[in-house]
Amino acid sequence: TSDVGVPPTPDPSPQGGGESGRRVRGNATLRETALRSIAETEFVPASGQNRLRGMIESRPDWVISRQRAWGVPITVFMHKETGEVIPSAGFARSAELMERIRAAIAEKGADAWFEEGAPARFLTGIVPDPSAWEQVTDILDVWFDSGSTHAFTLEDPQAFPQLAGIRRQRDGGTDRVMYLEGSDQHRGWFQSSLLESSGTRGRAPFDVVLTHGFILDEKGEEKMSKSKGNVMSPQELMKNSGADILRLWVASSDYSSDIRFGPGIIQGTVESYRKLRNTLRWMLGTLAHYDPKKTVTVKVMPELERLMLHRLAELDVQVRKAFADYDYKRVVATLSHFMNTDLSAFYFDIRKDALYCEPASSIKRKAALETIEQIFRCTTLWLAPLLCFTAEEAWLARYPSDSGSVHLEFFPKVSATWRDDALAEDWEQIKRVRRVVTGALEIERANKRIGSSLEAAPQVFIDDNDELMSALEGIDFAEVCITSGIEVIADEVPDGAFTLPDVPGVGVVPKAAEGKKCARSWRITNDVGSDPAFPELSARDAEAVREFDARKGAAR
Repeated sequence: TSDVGVPPTPDPSPQGGGESGRRVRGNATLRETALRSIAETEFVPASGQNRLRGMIESRPDWVISRQRAWGVPITVFMHKETGEVIPSAGFARSAELMERIRAAIAEKGADAWFEEGAPARFLTGIVPDPSAWEQVTDILDVWFDSGSTHAFTLEDPQAFPQLAGIRRQRDGGTDRVMYLEGSDQHRGWFQSSLLESSGTRGRAPFDVVLTHGFILDEKGEEKMSKSKGNVMSPQELMKNSGADILRLWVASSDYSSDIRFGPGIIQGTVESYRKLRNTLRWMLGTLAHYDPKKTVTVKVMPELERLMLHRLAELDVQVRKAFADYDYKRVVATLSHFMNTDLSAFYFDIRKDALYCEPASSIKRKAALETIEQIFRCTTLWLAPLLCFTAEEAWLARYPSDSGSVHLEFFPKVSATWRDDALAEDWEQIKRVRRVVTGALEIERANKRIGSSLEAAPQVFIDDNDELMSALEGIDFAEVCITSGIEVIADEVPDGAFTLPDVPGVGVVPKAAEGKKCARSWRITNDVGSDPAFPELSARDAEAVREFDARKGAAR
């Protein structure tokens, strides 16, 4: 039912009509029943409820017969003199007549009704004089056809075995029925389905109605149309870029209104997809070193890992809510921000040193691997309904199985104990100071005074802010800022220090790191060469290499 359907206005035809003022159930009219059903239905977007309600409140009676050469016949006979119609509730042999008609149509299709001699074939033996009856050749309005689809798709488990076990919320179960179509269907399928079901069942056939807009060209000026030659083929796009690009574009769009579509827009989606995929790939590569038998508990994890677990707990609530609200754009925005900003540009950037250079026995390294394992599971499962092929590929790369699939999994169970709002508040303060440090070092790099942040050991001045100093206490702030050293000083910000307007009372004076450059970690420290066996390494890296060599020797 993708074509626009406008409910008919009254016509002078004597044939069947749906009278919205007639009482159909108890004391309620068809219109009253439909309006009550609208109030009981969830609409996405919510504006759809008012739109459909207004149409039902003001619509005329529905004449359901049509004089057309094709369609579903109205299988009734009318007495030529009295105007009596059969089959009907008042006709004693209606069931027998209806069975004859049903059997004929089951055998030959709807054409059985229109064959020559229909009155004699169907009425002989049921009425005294079949010739006294006139066969009605009108058809049903096609919108009545589409509006009655619920009678079999939702209520006929023999024809639709997948209905077995389904029990709707309104009947005490947990399942809900959604009708999904374009916004033009408030005048078409949504309305005809509502009226037909309200008249025969006393309720709407749906629990949720979701409407979407239409596809416009890239400039948003015209609807895409084959006749205008401005159609961009989804099949061609999938052939060139893959189905997940198309899925991500749809999920990223505000489907409640018309959506622009074109090569430039798709290119932006390709870039967004690339970032998400690269984040998953990086985690897969890193987790090759993960051993679930050698992990650590949350209690002994560093603050940075506990912060990331807190973010997963936050995201679990946000993502589930967005999916429940059918707000896929919010799902994409939430996960993209987390994976691009919280992970790639922050957590992974900081933890690369620990992952690559810390000894395998290091608590910090084990905690990082455990945290990344949890992040991978959560993000892959959250992305699976949207990027179904990418998520499946990543999942099976991490958890190989001949019978497993990410699409057979449920959303992750995220521990509520991971939530730590106080810790998150402290780290918001820490990140604000980090932005000032990063800004100062960017200027140093642009002026060619340093090549990388590891060549710096800046001074950070914090003016009269005990709360901020408390947040930084116990934190390896040089590690957080990816510098070789850092000095935090509780004092007035000196003249000439780098500052940011939105981080008052914090200033940074860049300084060059002193010492030698470790050949392994590239940090500049004073303990490079302190281990005679490894003259080019820092003490930390020398210990890591010695441990690695010992493990390698033990494995031989």
